[in-house]
Amino acid sequence: MIDLNERISEKKNFFNRLIIVYIFFGFLFTYFIYRIFSLQISSYSDYEIASLKNKTREILIQPMRGIIYDRNGEIIVNNVPSYNLITNPSGILNIDELILEISKIISLSNNDIKNIKEKFFLRKKLNRELVLKRNLTVEEIAKFKVRNYKFPNVFIAERYTRQNLYPFLFSHSIGYVGSPSEEYIEEVMLEQNQTIKETIFKYSNGFLIGKTGLENIYDKELRGIYGTKIYEVDASGRLLEEKSITKPVNGLDIHTSLDIRSQKIAHEKLKNRRGAVVAVEISNGAILTYVSSPSFSVNKISNGLSQNEFNDLLNDEDKPFFDRAGQGRYSPASTIKPAIGLFGLDKNLINWAYTINDPGYFILPEDGRVYRGWKENGHGNINVSDAIIESSNTFFFSLAYRSEIDELVDHLSNFGFGKNICVDCFLPDKGLLPTPEWKMNTHNFGWYKGDTVNLGVGQGYLSATPIQLAYYSAFLANKGELSDFSFVQNKENNGKTVFFTNQINEKDWKKIHESMIGVIESPKGTAGRLKILKDYIIAAKSGTVELVSTDTKDDYKIIREIEGQRDHAIIIAFGPMPNPKYAVSVVIENGESGGSVAGPVAIEVLNALVNNE
Repeated sequence: MIDLNERISEKKNFFNRLIIVYIFFGFLFTYFIYRIFSLQISSYSDYEIASLKNKTREILIQPMRGIIYDRNGEIIVNNVPSYNLITNPSGILNIDELILEISKIISLSNNDIKNIKEKFFLRKKLNRELVLKRNLTVEEIAKFKVRNYKFPNVFIAERYTRQNLYPFLFSHSIGYVGSPSEEYIEEVMLEQNQTIKETIFKYSNGFLIGKTGLENIYDKELRGIYGTKIYEVDASGRLLEEKSITKPVNGLDIHTSLDIRSQKIAHEKLKNRRGAVVAVEISNGAILTYVSSPSFSVNKISNGLSQNEFNDLLNDEDKPFFDRAGQGRYSPASTIKPAIGLFGLDKNLINWAYTINDPGYFILPEDGRVYRGWKENGHGNINVSDAIIESSNTFFFSLAYRSEIDELVDHLSNFGFGKNICVDCFLPDKGLLPTPEWKMNTHNFGWYKGDTVNLGVGQGYLSATPIQLAYYSAFLANKGELSDFSFVQNKENNGKTVFFTNQINEKDWKKIHESMIGVIESPKGTAGRLKILKDYIIAAKSGTVELVSTDTKDDYKIIREIEGQRDHAIIIAFGPMPNPKYAVSVVIENGESGGSVAGPVAIEVLNALVNNE
């Protein structure tokens, strides 16, 4: 007999399970309704956009870099068309056969062949172009044109290379371009609200970045803004149809103050010796000439240099990559003397009538150390003007000895020493304007009076770059007022230094100029041989940078036998006088004589500027 209570319990359990099933399917049905509503109505726009993105592909279009001009509007750096051999892989059945046939008329390197084979199948799948060879020669182009009918899916297309028309003249000032890192490309794209993606390149070398010089300093302005093309693609990513295009914005052209003519002269007169030449326009601080020697071809660096060629440059003992004009440190030597003379006048340590007896040496009272001049028996009774003309070391040893080092350092900083005086130079060095604190921190020794004495003739710890020396020269020429130097003039960015003093007046500046004119024009001047090299008046001060100190002439003759230990030749100059327009500095390593070796180079550069107005 069936237990009635048991049947009721079973029905109740079944009913409970049925309710759970109904609830489960009810929730599932509700979820499906929600998802359908979400897909079809509430999120329709989002999914439509996503669908379109899956249906289309955005490709970047590379802009052209801006052209770089000299001050006369002549092109220095241009975008020169080159020609690449390109194929459409989707029409190629056998890539090995194509390579074999192409190789019969155009030489393909092992790297070219490897690159073709690595990229062929992916490019074919996505319907992308494939470059077979870059930078075809005229002969290769002609050979292919004649046989073009044999290769219906191969064509020659124009691309560009970045070329400096004067690759050795502007290697350190203009600099060169190269391939950027992926991180840098990401930064560029972020600035332009883009991301790294497939790119239609205008340049054979792909992405470009300014690596050094003005190419680097003005990279953002020169590179332009990337455009975009939107293509319709199939499920595999194959390009089907161009839907829209946003044209790229080409980079801005840069008009520099550099002067090709004077640059050529400076490069030619240096004769590949180690050294530098910097010439500027005094009125606005425009850099006209900026040469570091020896040099190298920026085009080879930018567009292809073999590893052996690169290693040869890198290991060259003359260091052609080193920018001596902006980074080379040299003692100013006797060129510092006009500034020291002005310091004495400013601090009332001397006046124009003040004289001393120069026996050819100065003895330091503290320890009896002897500091010798270049003239064995000295210059006799001499004032500050003649001391500049004849380059009396003793006069300036004595004057520096009476100077307070802190005041002297502060004075020299006005002339550009120890600071960056260029707005757009690439990695300029500040040189060294030594202080007692610097010496203690660097050498763990205190400052001696002898250190100040050495400073009086531009020796010792003091060092300056050729561009700082050009600034110093222009500062003297412009009577204590000068704008910061620049290759591209922008008055908003250029700073200005003004020498404030209650002691130095117009008369003092005029006498300093007359003294520096006497360096060339006076019979006693140390650079008198330069007089016949020009037909206008120039103010100058030459110097000889001692690398090894010697006590006797015999010792010096022994030193001279080793070229690397010979003195550096140095000169600063400005003119035409009495209203100077240009200033120049020249340093020639191991050239020995500032007047006879560096001087003619400075005159030729000034001639190129003055006579070309």
